[in-house]
Amino acid sequence: MAKQRQTGVKPTREEDYAEWYQQIIKVSDMAERSPVRGCMVIKPWGFALWENITRILDGMFKDTGVKNAYFPLFIPLSFLEKEAEHVEGFAKECAVVTHHRLEQGAEGGLVPAGKLNEPLVVRPTSETIIGDSFSKWISSYRDLPILINQWANVVRWEMRTRVFLRTSEFLWQEGHTAHATKKDAVDRTVQMLDVYAKFVEENLAIPVYKGRKSAAERFPGALDTLCIEAMMQDKKALQVGTSHFLGQNFAKSSGIKFQNEREVEEFAWTTSWGVSTRLIGGLIMTHSDDDGVILPPKIASSHVVLLPIFRKGEDRDRVMAYTNEVAAALREKVYHGVKLVVEVDDRDIGGARGWEWIKKGIPLRVEIGPRDIESNSVFVARRDQSVKEKASIKKIKFIGEITKVLDDIQDNLFAKALDFRDKNTIEIDETEEFYKFFTAENQEKPEIHGGFSISSWCGRDECEAKIKDDLAVTIRCIPFGDEIQEGKCICCGQESRKKVVFAKSY
Repeated sequence: MAKQRQTGVKPTREEDYAEWYQQIIKVSDMAERSPVRGCMVIKPWGFALWENITRILDGMFKDTGVKNAYFPLFIPLSFLEKEAEHVEGFAKECAVVTHHRLEQGAEGGLVPAGKLNEPLVVRPTSETIIGDSFSKWISSYRDLPILINQWANVVRWEMRTRVFLRTSEFLWQEGHTAHATKKDAVDRTVQMLDVYAKFVEENLAIPVYKGRKSAAERFPGALDTLCIEAMMQDKKALQVGTSHFLGQNFAKSSGIKFQNEREVEEFAWTTSWGVSTRLIGGLIMTHSDDDGVILPPKIASSHVVLLPIFRKGEDRDRVMAYTNEVAAALREKVYHGVKLVVEVDDRDIGGARGWEWIKKGIPLRVEIGPRDIESNSVFVARRDQSVKEKASIKKIKFIGEITKVLDDIQDNLFAKALDFRDKNTIEIDETEEFYKFFTAENQEKPEIHGGFSISSWCGRDECEAKIKDDLAVTIRCIPFGDEIQEGKCICCGQESRKKVVFAKSY
């Protein structure tokens, strides 16, 4: 019997995927649970990822004409009540402030005091309060379009939380736009989804399906919700970005009116769109292995770590001088618009050093010892390859070609994720096979199941609800495309003209 290789993380993905995910976050030092139930502390290594996400996405937004602003954390309850479907959709997740100070209680301890005249909801999303501002900013068609984004935190009181994927408080961006015509608003909705898809595929190396949500899965109050969906390594779907066409619903509830070119007053057409720290959870679950996180270079917290190796009292000065020379040269290299972030780890903790960086997922590990100096080389390991796979490379060659190596890692991670998704996505036309696909592997490992099924759907809410009730499987998206795809509904057998993506999801 072959000896099982020791891994950096226990349990492995195969043994217990949910616990593996929690352990990955712990050993990579990205985040931890906070004393406040359902909230998280994002540590520097994890927050650097979010900083890179915000930097790149912010530039992409601004390239489309969007400007940043900031709106209050607290929203008057009456604002949410203006849009009935919206408030109904978020009511169970709202945190509410009812008092504005604390006082010493009669029996000791602090108690709430100073009851507010109107309760304030801690921001679950900002359509209503931004709509109030838009109603003051807009009076003429000349004021349109307004293209606004804010980077902020939101609170949704989740009952079952998981770090990065679903927490009671999380970081996100939310874009909000107002337009003079329906076409302009629809075009913006599609445009921002395309921005998300491009960002996620090119920077996070996560392949996505683009499409629209069914009516049952739309954002509360929206006329249409577009989304990008990705497959995680347990074959579940993760919604990693949404863009909503709100029509005139929120404009009517917030009084966003303007005079058109004919001097006739009408309501604006609005959109909203957002992504969150959930992207980090998606990155972890897409690329990581049983040794730790694997970070795509374009988004990585740091690009390369140099690990000087010397015996105690021997060669330290010489090795460190060589290491610092390499570090200085690397820090002058520009990778996709930013200078390389280089770590130098000279701690005297033996082999634990290398394992720490493997678990943290840094793209390149470089060992430098006396022998490497003699041959004017460095000893390089890529995180997308086996931890045992290392190669000696001439120093000048490594420095000159490091950006190409990083790009190769980036491309390799995307190709691997795409291959995994495609191998676990199948077209299913028979109901019995569909049910088996989502239940056969569930008996022993509830977290593992079939994958994505591309199947026909008649469009009826009843069939969508039955599949969800029977299998906990939802329509992740109705893929874009005008082509007719004749078939029989996977649930009821009635005629269907469209195939959709079914999956279990987070």
